[in-house]
Amino acid sequence: MAEPSYQAARDVAPRLHTHFAQLRAAANSVLPDDRPPVPTVEDIEAVVDAAFWASLRREENYLPRISLALMPPSAAARPLLFDRPLPLRPVSLVKVAPAVERPGIHLGVWNAGGTLRVWGTTRIVPPTSLVLEVAAPGLLVIKHHREGGSGKFVNVVVLEAERIKMIDDRARLRPDCPHLISALLGFDPVVPWATHPGVLVELAVSMRAHGRGGAMLVVPAASRTWEESVVKPLPYAVSPTFGVLTDLVGRPRAERQTRDWQDEMDDAVQAVAGLTAVDGAVLLTDRLELVAFGVKIARREGSPLVEQTAVTEPIEGGEAAVMHPSRLGGTRHLSAAQFVHDQRDAVALVASQDGRFTIFCWSPVEGMVHAHRVETLLL
Repeated sequence: MAEPSYQAARDVAPRLHTHFAQLRAAANSVLPDDRPPVPTVEDIEAVVDAAFWASLRREENYLPRISLALMPPSAAARPLLFDRPLPLRPVSLVKVAPAVERPGIHLGVWNAGGTLRVWGTTRIVPPTSLVLEVAAPGLLVIKHHREGGSGKFVNVVVLEAERIKMIDDRARLRPDCPHLISALLGFDPVVPWATHPGVLVELAVSMRAHGRGGAMLVVPAASRTWEESVVKPLPYAVSPTFGVLTDLVGRPRAERQTRDWQDEMDDAVQAVAGLTAVDGAVLLTDRLELVAFGVKIARREGSPLVEQTAVTEPIEGGEAAVMHPSRLGGTRHLSAAQFVHDQRDAVALVASQDGRFTIFCWSPVEGMVHAHRVETLLL
C-alpha cells in the first residue's frame, strides 16, 4: 500500500495497539496463551486507512458495508481461504464487499511476509482480535467480540471522518451507573448477555436498526404504579403478557449456548423491538414480559414538569451537562424523561430516526433524570 493518508488512522493506531495489548494480557491472565498476536501499530494504521478510503467509494452505485478482522487465518475456525489473497487496497475491499456485507461475516486481514493481505473470510473471531466495521461513508467502528462468543461486540472507538470518539469505559464507575451501560461497555462480569441487561442491549441495537425511531419503557414487574403515567385505555395491550424473552432467558445454560437458542432469541428480540416503530412506547417489565405497545405517556397527577436532565456520553473528553430534556430531541425524549421522573424505578430507551440513542434513568445521586447518550456504543 501507499503511505497512509488518513490522519485519524495515524492518530488512533497507537492507542488501539495499547488497548488490544492490554485486552490480550488480561485474557491471558485467566486463559492459556493461545490468542492471536497483537497487530503492530503500522498494521492497524494501514487497515484503518484502507477501510476509510473504501468507505467513500461506490461499487455499482452501492455503498460498501465491510467488516474486517485483523487476525491470522490460523486463529479462525473453518475459514474460507482465498487461493490468492487480495491486496489490502480500497478498490479490492469495495470489489469484494457485496459478498461479505451480511452480518457475521468478516474479511480476514493479516501481515504475511511484510505485506498486509486479505486472506479470506471468517465467522468466528477471537475476543481479543480487532474488528473494524465500515458502517457508512466516513464512519468506522473498531470493536472486539465479547468473551463467550455471543452478543453485541464491544465498541472501542468510532471514527467520524476526522473526529475520533474513543469510548471511555470509566463511565461504568460513575455513581449509580445502570447495569445496561456496563453491559454495553463490556464490563459487566456478573451478568452475561443472555440475561436482563444483555437482552436489553440487543433490543436497543434492534430498535436503532429499524430507523423509524421509538421508545421502550422498562418497569418493575412487581408494581403497577406505571399506570399513573400512561393514557388509558392502552391501545395495544397484550393479554396475557408476552413472555417469550423471559422463557428464553430462563432456559438452562447449556441450551443458551446453542445456535438454535440464539436464533430463537434473535427472532424474539426483533419481534419485540419492531413494535417500537409503532407510534407510542413499548411497555416491558424487568422480567422481560411484554405488557403493551403504542403506549402514550402522561404526566402523573400532581407531579411537576421535568425541567432539568443530566446528560453524559461515554466518550473520552465528553463533558457532563444539565439541560432541558427537549434539547435532546422531540416529544419522544421529553415524554420519556417525564416518565422516568415520575416512575423512578423505571428505565426508558429512546431511539431517534437519525441514529441517536438515549437511555433515561433516575439518578438518586444527582437528584434528577440522567440521560445517557449511547449511540457510539450501539454502532
